[in-house]
Amino acid sequence: MKFTLYLLFFSSLILHSQTAIKTTLIQKQPLQVSTFIDTDGIETLYYLNNNTLTKQTASQTLQYSNLQLGHIHKVNTFNPLRLNVFYKNFNTVMILDNRLAEIYKIDFNTITPYRNPTYISTGYDTTLWVFNENTQQLELFDYKTNTLRASSSPINSEVLDMVSNYNWCWLLTSEFLYKFNYVGSLVQKIKNEGFTDIKESNENLILKKNNSLFYLKKGTKIFNKINLSDLLIKQFLLTNQTLYIYDLKNLNQFHLITP
Repeated sequence: MKFTLYLLFFSSLILHSQTAIKTTLIQKQPLQVSTFIDTDGIETLYYLNNNTLTKQTASQTLQYSNLQLGHIHKVNTFNPLRLNVFYKNFNTVMILDNRLAEIYKIDFNTITPYRNPTYISTGYDTTLWVFNENTQQLELFDYKTNTLRASSSPINSEVLDMVSNYNWCWLLTSEFLYKFNYVGSLVQKIKNEGFTDIKESNENLILKKNNSLFYLKKGTKIFNKINLSDLLIKQFLLTNQTLYIYDLKNLNQFHLITP
């Protein structure tokens, strides 16, 4: 009996070691900003400082701010030619080009029916994924025609975070992680085991739980913990097999060894 228990114990340890994600530190880049947003790992860096969006390269530094709209709640850089800057307090999204020049303003206060977006993310063409707090629905909104291209069924739990690409949108709530396709249909639903933040690359996800990160491979439902040193995780980003972690002093770049 004891031998069987020991065997089960060591088997679980072996299984855990097989599923844990190993990392290799590539480099540390000194960085002190309010919010790290994105990087291409080569020369372009996006960040917020004093409510100003900065795009920094080796050759130039571009900045954008709009004092009339108040605090920048979130910036999405998935499409670098159409960045969206969300001013939650004013119910407004500004679309910027790759030089951070304004190309479109979406004022949800003036659009009928009225929407109260709490989360915004990039969709395909001229669309945005919008979580509408009024209806508790995820919507795919075309900001050129002010029309709705798709919407989900009502979500009955608190929304914590949202990410997207051109084909999919992931909605993290206090109870579940949802995955929707571009017509608003639910294609996957996984129980949330305490995660609060989420990032995506090539349909693979990184999720944050307390000060730990977990990897969810495309097409699976298993969250694999990422082995990291004792590092403060202020912001994080996944780009292909590269994980970036901002710790308020440095931007740490890791290579992920995934299954």
